[in-house]
Amino acid sequence: MNTILKKLTETLEARKKDDPTKSYTASLYRDGLEAILKKVNEEAFETIIAARQGDNKELIHEVADLWFHTLVLMAHKNLSAEDILIELAKREGTSGIEEKENRSKSKII
Repeated sequence: MNTILKKLTETLEARKKDDPTKSYTASLYRDGLEAILKKVNEEAFETIIAARQGDNKELIHEVADLWFHTLVLMAHKNLSAEDILIELAKREGTSGIEEKENRSKSKII
């Protein structure tokens, strides 16, 4: 796993034990799933706005915020960036259409 992702994953896990009055991430964990989902939604919206405005620096900033809050969500659910990387590796070489069809078939069963 990428060194930055690994370090961030470890930090996010450690923040679960931190004082929520001293750590923004700990406060998200304390506030629970709905607070985390609200931040993911907010950051996704801000990413869309930045993309439409055409400012690549702002887009990078907003995507970083979106990734960060998505990783907080994953950690809250006891998942990690590694779980996502494994899933992406499974999809490598598979067309998006085929992958989507495979997911649909597995939901029917």
